[in-house]
Amino acid sequence: MFLTPWQKEWNYVLRQEYEFLRKGRFKKDSILNGLVADKVPDGLQNTLDKAFSKAFEIIFEKGTGVIEKTYNKTGIEEQFQTNEDNARERADRNSLRLFSRKAANSGNKNLIFSGVEGIGLGALGIGLPDIPLFTAMILKSVYEVALHFGYTYKETEEKYFILRLIQCALAHGKELDSFNDELNDFIEDGVLPVNYSEAEQIRATAATMSSELLYMKFLQGLPVVGAVGGAYDVIYMQKVQKFARIKYHRRFLFDRADRGPDQSPA
Repeated sequence: MFLTPWQKEWNYVLRQEYEFLRKGRFKKDSILNGLVADKVPDGLQNTLDKAFSKAFEIIFEKGTGVIEKTYNKTGIEEQFQTNEDNARERADRNSLRLFSRKAANSGNKNLIFSGVEGIGLGALGIGLPDIPLFTAMILKSVYEVALHFGYTYKETEEKYFILRLIQCALAHGKELDSFNDELNDFIEDGVLPVNYSEAEQIRATAATMSSELLYMKFLQGLPVVGAVGGAYDVIYMQKVQKFARIKYHRRFLFDRADRGPDQSPA
């Protein structure tokens, strides 16, 4: 059976998504987690929940404009348009793969900054105050990925997609599969869940983040050894970035591939 470049790229993204889900279904606790598990104070996760929730609320309310000053939004949008025109004209794998490559390049810069910031603050024993900056860096990374694939991020629907994307990237087990299915449903119909509440979704995403980062943020709050906990900022950010590229790539192909029998990606 002959497959068009669009269909080949679609299959490639599906394989990437399958592999991400396969690796993420089972949570593997690190040796460090075992060493600090009984030392984490009661109530820390609740404190983290509130800290992450507050960070999202503040950034969505008045921080996105500040984040936009850290990258050339217009330049990325213009580059996307050029890349899309080339993809439509050439319709080969190289032109279709370029979107993901550009997104990955910008993501690498964010990883470097996040590593320096996380390790530096961790060495000083600064854990909780790192959360707003860490959250801003994650959103910055996702915003840039969105732009590289031709999407915005300020509308309610887009913020839902981003919040659910981050939650899914850091989830495990049945939740990972369930969240991913909901993301794919949104990609196909663009409809928010019934009775959707942005505040509730923020709390849900914050809870997943605090659960996943609990031990590392505790460790980051200890002077000197906290650098180890801070280093995990890069690991988690890299995971979110990778998943964001997969989901936005899937969304791009679904939205822009011709719907004829020889071009439809599905």
